[in-house]
Amino acid sequence: MIQISPSAAKEIQRLRSKQSNPDAFFRLCVQAGGCSGLFYDLKFDEATEQSDCLLDCNGIVVAIDADSLNYIQNLKLDYSEDLMGGGFRFSNPQAIATCGCGNSFAME
Repeated sequence: MIQISPSAAKEIQRLRSKQSNPDAFFRLCVQAGGCSGLFYDLKFDEATEQSDCLLDCNGIVVAIDADSLNYIQNLKLDYSEDLMGGGFRFSNPQAIATCGCGNSFAME
């Protein structure tokens, strides 16, 4: 369903260690907004919803709400650093357009 690169998994683990609850799980969802109409929202959460799909991706438990599942089939999440700093990079084969920020996308 989704793939998390080793570098993204390492960064998620690093960020999780800074949370007040180190057992919080990683949540990925898609919301309306951003430059292209939809954007990825990454956060840590302590509770799941009944409709959540829980996936184990490269050792990271990822919670995805039912509405977001349609937007992230075969998504690849990576993390890299460059001269401007580090950030998560999304590669979504369903996106027909993406914004320069990399977090916003459009679908048909």
